[in-house]
Amino acid sequence: MQTISDNNSGAIREIFGRDKALIGMIHCPPFPGAPRYRGTSLDAVYDDCMRDAEALVGGGLHGLIIENHGDIPFSKPEDIGPETAAFMSVVTDRIARAVGVPLGINVLANAPIPAFAIAMAGGAKFIRVNQWANAYVANEGFMEGRAAEAMRYRSLLRAEHIKVFADSHVKHGAHAITADRTIEELTRDLAFFDADAVIATGQRTGNTATMEEIEQIGAATHLPLLVGSGVDKSNIAEILKRTNGVIVASSLKKDGVWWNPVDPDRVKAFVEQARPALEL
Repeated sequence: MQTISDNNSGAIREIFGRDKALIGMIHCPPFPGAPRYRGTSLDAVYDDCMRDAEALVGGGLHGLIIENHGDIPFSKPEDIGPETAAFMSVVTDRIARAVGVPLGINVLANAPIPAFAIAMAGGAKFIRVNQWANAYVANEGFMEGRAAEAMRYRSLLRAEHIKVFADSHVKHGAHAITADRTIEELTRDLAFFDADAVIATGQRTGNTATMEEIEQIGAATHLPLLVGSGVDKSNIAEILKRTNGVIVASSLKKDGVWWNPVDPDRVKAFVEQARPALEL
């Protein structure tokens, strides 16, 4: 494998204290300022996030990502208001104090700068960025990688300890702009722009990457690889054989629907299926 970056490959162990990690998603309800917000009290919004966090961690997951998934339709980064970072910082701080596992931040759509600010304010260990390098056409329109400005902002905050988990061949979009470059090359670009871990996804929320694509992406990078969509109890063992962990959401919700509360029984069954593969 060609050497692309001198970034070390130990982000998962550094953050989670283990070589393979199960990371759950906190899909925050709509925040004030988002189209689907209907005047719900902020305490109720925060309580919903806390309920899911406690169910996921209580069921055995090793970490969480906090995401403004209820803010559909998502704004482009330059249109995200300061209120989003403010509310997410409160959620992050409350969860961090309550559950004691490493946290990550994802601000949709593709907004690493507020994500770094939230992570710094709330004590999160990493951020997830859906388009870190290159460009594609997303649901929100043309979306550019924001690594250059984001890493300069991280330096400004003196937040170099906050890691970057970046998607390769990200879901919910078309990659015709970069169609002349292979998935392997697109993955190498993430390391070249100083990402710390790579995430393989499917085509949309709840849809998994194929085993072939997971192996393609994994063979192209020395960085830790996670699968970030479509993971459930039926495929977790096979995925963990090929990766350093997973980010799981919809399959742990009631009826497997992303906007429903976390189902503790689904979490327990998922962790039981994952446990034998965690030590591989």
